Amino acid sequence: MFTGIIETLAKVQKIEQEGTNIHFTFNSAITRELKIDQSVAHNGVCLTVVGIDNENYVVTAIQETLDRTNLGELKVGDEVNLERCTQIGHRLDGHIVQGHVDQTATCTKVEENNGSWNYYFEYEPSENITVEKGSVTINGVSLTVVDSDVNTFSVSIIPYTHEHTNFKDFKVGTKVNLEFDIVGKYVTKLLKLRS
Repeated sequence: MFTGIIETLAKVQKIEQEGTNIHFTFNSAITRELKIDQSVAHNGVCLTVVGIDNENYVVTAIQETLDRTNLGELKVGDEVNLERCTQIGHRLDGHIVQGHVDQTATCTKVEENNGSWNYYFEYEPSENITVEKGSVTINGVSLTVVDSDVNTFSVSIIPYTHEHTNFKDFKVGTKVNLEFDIVGKYVTKLLKLRS
């Protein structure tokens, strides 16, 4: 489980294809604190550390993960948002994030507001929904929805988030990972079963 509060960024060092799997080698400031078998969220995608070599570590994405996320579009030199799993006994600063991406969205607009930024997103029609003032996770970042409509929503970013995540690189057309609020997903499923 994660909170959506990003710890640091990791840079792609190497990308290796093996069958339908992709092995990503990342470099980060926290690599020496990681251990093999640990779950780490990369742009909100929960991946298991399978190898560590000094400042670099390796994770593997299978086809299911590549089909649902933007990880398959990564290139050497790209940065991803990084968060280690939540420790029991600490404050939950963001919201409950599983690291299981539901689908991707495309950035449709970026507005700078003299100290903050508004980002607008559109996603393919699905059962997933957002609600105004509800939670959504974008590339692993826990955020509050500002405006919500059918398959579209917006969020506002404070300067700290802009500086310390890969939001600073977003532009119109950027593909991002979405994890919708788990409570909303259960409610949607229950209502569908009752119909």
